[in-house]
Amino acid sequence: MRDLVLRYLDKGISRRDFFDGMGRLGFSAVAAEAILKPLEASENAAYENAASESPEAGPELSPAGNAPMVGTGGDLIAAQVKAAGAEYFFSNPGSLEVGLFDAFADLPDVQHIMGLHEGIVISMADGYNKTSGKPAFVNVHAIVGSAQAAGQMYNVSRDGSAIVVTAGLSDPEVWTDDASLAARPGFNQKEVNRQFTKISWEARRPESLALMVRRAFKVAATEPGGPVYLALAPSALTAKNVSAQILPAERFMIRGRVRPERAAVEEAARMMVEAKRPMMVVGDEVWRSGAQAEVVALSEKLGLPAAAGPFHAFHSFPTQHPHYTQAVVGAGPGNAHTNAEYMKKGVDLMIFVGARDFGGGNIPQTPQIPVETRVIRISMDTDSMGRGYQTDVAVAGDVKDALADLIAAIDSGFPRDKIKSLAEARSTEIRTFTTAQRAGIAESARGNRGQHPMHADEAGEILAKVVDENAIIVSEDLTARYDTFHFGYRENEQMYLSNSGVSLGWGIGAATGAKIGAPDRQVICSIGDGSVMFSAPGFWTQARYEVPVLTVVWNNHCYQTVRSAQYGLNGRMAKSGHYLGMYLGNPDINFVELAGSQGVKGERADSQDKLEAALKRGVAATRAGKPYLVEVEVARYGGGAESTWTDGFSLAAKRKRSV
Repeated sequence: MRDLVLRYLDKGISRRDFFDGMGRLGFSAVAAEAILKPLEASENAAYENAASESPEAGPELSPAGNAPMVGTGGDLIAAQVKAAGAEYFFSNPGSLEVGLFDAFADLPDVQHIMGLHEGIVISMADGYNKTSGKPAFVNVHAIVGSAQAAGQMYNVSRDGSAIVVTAGLSDPEVWTDDASLAARPGFNQKEVNRQFTKISWEARRPESLALMVRRAFKVAATEPGGPVYLALAPSALTAKNVSAQILPAERFMIRGRVRPERAAVEEAARMMVEAKRPMMVVGDEVWRSGAQAEVVALSEKLGLPAAAGPFHAFHSFPTQHPHYTQAVVGAGPGNAHTNAEYMKKGVDLMIFVGARDFGGGNIPQTPQIPVETRVIRISMDTDSMGRGYQTDVAVAGDVKDALADLIAAIDSGFPRDKIKSLAEARSTEIRTFTTAQRAGIAESARGNRGQHPMHADEAGEILAKVVDENAIIVSEDLTARYDTFHFGYRENEQMYLSNSGVSLGWGIGAATGAKIGAPDRQVICSIGDGSVMFSAPGFWTQARYEVPVLTVVWNNHCYQTVRSAQYGLNGRMAKSGHYLGMYLGNPDINFVELAGSQGVKGERADSQDKLEAALKRGVAATRAGKPYLVEVEVARYGGGAESTWTDGFSLAAKRKRSV
C-alpha cells in the first residue's frame, strides 16, 4: 500500500491505477478514497504555501499540475524533467551548469549518472533509450562538451533515438563576442550539433525554461524520433523566484499512432500477393514500433523472405527463422551482398518495412535496386522514403498498425486457399535457400575451429553457449561473428543492439545505458580492441554505480575493417604488406589492467578452454552485481591479416640531447 501511495503522489500512476491497486490488495473503493482524500488535501495545501516560501526551501508542485511553480530556473527544469517521466540524468558536469546541477542535487526519483567524457554520456543515454523505450535526459558542458559529443550525436541522429541534450550557454552576444567556452565570434552554440539533431534552441529567459524542456521531450520522442539540443544561459538557471507551469507527461507527449491510408494498404497487399519473387527489407523502425510479431506474421502468411538492411541498430526479424536471409546491401548485379545467389534469380518486388533506402558510400556500378523492380515502403519517416531509389507505393503510418492493416487486407481481400498455396510455394524456396546458406556458414566455422589464436567464429560460438538465452548483446565490433546467436524479440531470443552510424566510441557507454534501462536482463558488451580505446573511461561509471555489464573485448591487435579496405584498394599498401596505422600491437594494450585501473575486474583468455571458463566467471561476477571484463585473443582474418608492420619511428632516437 505504501508503494502505491508514493507512486500516486509522485505521478507514477493515475488515480484509477491507485484504486485498482488498492482493490487487488483487498481494499474497497470507499476505503481507498478514505486513504487518498487527506493525502491529496495535504499535497494541495503544500502547494498553496509554496509561493510564499523562499526558493531555498525547495520548489513545490501541485499534484494536478494546474498552477504555476515558483523556484530557480534550474528548479523549473528539474521539475519538468521529472514530470516528463525521466528516471535518470546522464551528465558530464561543467561550471556553466551549476544552477542545473544544484536543482538535481536532492531531486527524488531522478538518479544522476556521471560519465567522464561527453561522448560516453550520449551513448549511455542511447543505450538506455533503446532498451527502455523511454526518452533520455543528458547534460554536456558548454560548446566544448557539445563538440566532443558530436561523434555519438551522429550515431543517435542516425538511429532516431529520443534524447534531450542540454548544455550551459556561454553567450558571445551579451557583452563580448570572444568569451571563454563560447561559440567563436559571429557564430552561435546551437550550430555545433545542429545537423545531428531534430531541432536546437538557445534559452536565455528563465520563464521559458519549463516550456522549452516540454517541447524538447515532445519533439525528441515523437516519431520519427531523434535527439534535441537545448543550450541554457547560466543566468537563466540561477534566477530566483521564477514562476512557470509544470505539466505531467500525459499533457504534452504525443502517444497516438498514425494509421496508414486504406487505399495504399490495399494496393500494397495486392502487389505482395501478385509478385513472382518478392522480398522484405526489415529495418529498425520495426523494433521501435514494437512490430516484430507483425512482420513475422506477414512473412509467414505470404511466404516472404526477410533481409536486414546494410546498417541496423536492431535485429528486428529473428535471425534463426527459416525466412531470414541475412543482410542485403544491393539487389542489382555487380553489388556485394550475402543474398547474391537468391538475388541472381531476380526480385520483382521489394518491401521496405521500417527500413531506410539503399545508398551511401561509393556510387554503385549498377543500381542497387533495378529500375524494373517494384518498391513498397512502409514507414512513419516519409522523409527517408525513396531518397535514392523508386517508390511505387508509400504506406505512410505507424509500422505496427500498417502491418496489422496489411494482414487484415490480405485476409479479407483474397481467398484463404490461394494465400495458403502461395505461401507454401514461396516458403519452400526460401527455406531451401536459407538451409543451404546456414549449412555453408556452419561448415566454414567448423573449418576455423582449433586455431591459435582463436578465429572469431569459434570465439562467437563459445560466447553464445555461455550467455543467457535472452541476453542483450551490445555490439561495437564489425568483425565479430554472431552466426550461432538467436537474435530476436521473444523471451528465448537474444536482443541485438548496435548503431547504424558506426562512429566509434559508442559501445561501453551504450552497454552501461542498456543495463540501466533493462536492469533485469543480462547485458554483454561485445567490442573490438580499437573501439574500446574510444570510450574506455566508461568502465569508471560501471564501477561507481555498480552497473553489472560483462564486457568482452575481441583483441586482434588491429583496425581490421579499415585494413580490409586498405587491402581492397590493391595499391602500395597491399603490395608491400605495410598497412599504415592498422596494427595495434607494439606495444600491446592490456585491457584487463585498463579496466582494473577504474575498478572493473577482469581476465585475459588466449585459448578456447580459458575463454569459456573466463566467461563463466564473468557471468558469475555480474550476477553478484559487479561489472567484469574478459579480453579474448582472436586471430585477424581477411586480406593483409598476417601484417604486423608498424612505422618504426622513434623520437627518442632522433634526439641530439638526452632530455
